Amino acid sequence: MLRPNRCSLAITTISLIAAILLGSGCATTSPSPSQTYNAELEYLKSLHQAGPVTEPQLVAFLMQQFMNANQLHAGIAFYESFLQKHGGQLSPEQTGLYLSALGVLRASYANQVPLLSRIAWVNKTIEILEQARTLTKNDYFLVRWMIGVVYAQLPERFDKADAALTDLKWCVDNIAKAPHVGWLREPYYHLAALYDRAKDSQQAQAYLQLSGHDGFNKPLTLTTPYAVNATKGFTFHPKRLREIVPGKIFNLSGFEFTEYYFIVSKDGKELISIDAGTRPDAAQAAYEFLRHRVPDLPPLTTVFVTHSHWDHIGGHRYFHGLGHVKFYARDNYRQELEIVAPGTRGFRYFFGDDFKDDFISDFKPDITVGTRTDITVGGTRFALIPVPGGETIDGLFIHVPEHDTLFVGDFIMPYLGAPFVEEGDVPGLLAAIDVVVSLNAKHLLHGHEPLTRIWSTGGMLAKLKIHLEWLYQETLKATRNGMSRAAIHHQNLMPPFIHQNPEVHFPFLVMRENVINRIYDQNIGYWQPDLQGMDHLSQEEFGLLLTHYLERSEQQLVSAIENMLESGDHALAARTTTWALTQYPSSGKLQELRKIAFLKQKEKYQELSPFKVIVYSESIQHGTPQLQHPLPNKGMKADAP
Repeated sequence: MLRPNRCSLAITTISLIAAILLGSGCATTSPSPSQTYNAELEYLKSLHQAGPVTEPQLVAFLMQQFMNANQLHAGIAFYESFLQKHGGQLSPEQTGLYLSALGVLRASYANQVPLLSRIAWVNKTIEILEQARTLTKNDYFLVRWMIGVVYAQLPERFDKADAALTDLKWCVDNIAKAPHVGWLREPYYHLAALYDRAKDSQQAQAYLQLSGHDGFNKPLTLTTPYAVNATKGFTFHPKRLREIVPGKIFNLSGFEFTEYYFIVSKDGKELISIDAGTRPDAAQAAYEFLRHRVPDLPPLTTVFVTHSHWDHIGGHRYFHGLGHVKFYARDNYRQELEIVAPGTRGFRYFFGDDFKDDFISDFKPDITVGTRTDITVGGTRFALIPVPGGETIDGLFIHVPEHDTLFVGDFIMPYLGAPFVEEGDVPGLLAAIDVVVSLNAKHLLHGHEPLTRIWSTGGMLAKLKIHLEWLYQETLKATRNGMSRAAIHHQNLMPPFIHQNPEVHFPFLVMRENVINRIYDQNIGYWQPDLQGMDHLSQEEFGLLLTHYLERSEQQLVSAIENMLESGDHALAARTTTWALTQYPSSGKLQELRKIAFLKQKEKYQELSPFKVIVYSESIQHGTPQLQHPLPNKGMKADAP
């Protein structure tokens, strides 16, 4: 929710309301609206225009997208209009949620209200937030989160510091009521800031450490548990050990890019792993953590590989080194390795500095599977089920009927294969969904934490399949009609029946851009309808366009990019700064603006595209620290070793 303007290009969460109300000297005119198309914002607006949504996060995500795009005035008008039109259809809890989102937008807009009216505006905003609190009986996580974050930043004259402390501590204590653990970041951070303001340095530093931040100058608002840096790579979740089936199936998150699963055999004499992680050191850390927490586990004897991607086989050397461990994989695993091997370059922010190509190049399973195969390990029956597509050509489901559990790897990774290699199969994905639906397992476990969280049941996937089939056909039709990729995205493709299936609203949004991109890539040659690919102009040559032919000076380019940022055109700003820096490589101002543009892109896609978060992070060398030791949910063991 970073809102850059000419006065400050690093304003944080809610626009530093304290500075605003005390008078910042900034202009109060609204930035011009975005001139570039915002597919995510348009999708979320379209969903709400049809009526109330049932997924609470979508209300918050719409608010976040309005804020990220610097469309605060439009956002306020949208929520006010929505409440006026649909208020009669809402439950008290839903009304409170929409009101709290409206309150956050109003708080962020305060610096654009004329100075003489500003105090009254903020008081009205507080009134709206308190109405939301009353309607939700002070027991709704997202509502109290929004109230706490706003109140924590109000100046002392409004006397809301104690209320903020109460709300934020309640959020910490009730994280099980949150959509996911990433919503802890802001409460931890603002508790730290409140204690710092109160001169309690011990409490301030304790909460700051929990937030994962190293100071009080964080440049963007994050609500995801994702963490990334060059040394350790990317993690989807804080470190955590869960018992999916008590005493039998264990899940470890946050040790590196992928999840780890271990199963205790029926006779208690063998341990079975699903996949082998990304790096030997990460595999060792996860395995030893499990052994430390559950010391009586039997020895590891078997590893089932769901697919031969970097992050699912890269730790095989460590597991092989434990002794007589058998690896099972698809019979076409080598074909998949040939596809992904060229894509191992540039994975620093994905897998960390210690990842090496030969972690996967020497992978060789002991037993391969070409058709459905039933085997028994230590009395536990496993069905190994090859699937036709989705992410890779060598997908393998592992079904454990005894525990009503299905391990599906990354078959529905929303990118349909890694975005930087040629793979992925939409019809194969649809066929694999049929397999999942037919097995109807109670526990549907994916290779990465957000996949398990978002694509959680076979019933939801059955409904999502219908919408993906529609998107597949519409995208094919558009490519055959000669539409450009941008034009297809600008259609805001949404199945006309999507409103009937609220459980697929968010999963469809997460997948839509990637499905379109993959289908387009697979059906259009390197000469594209909008003439992209017909030339090979470099970033430097586009830089020459700006400086030599358009005769833009450094200061003129800086001014133009600032206008882009004010208007919410962050992707355009990111691209333009990249071109401009080829001509003015030592320009500190251009480098600053480029960082802000990429941070805004990182913030925009934090809940929608973790791979974009990684790429944007690496582009500006900006890490996101890992949340530290979040409070355990039910069924979760404490995280500290």
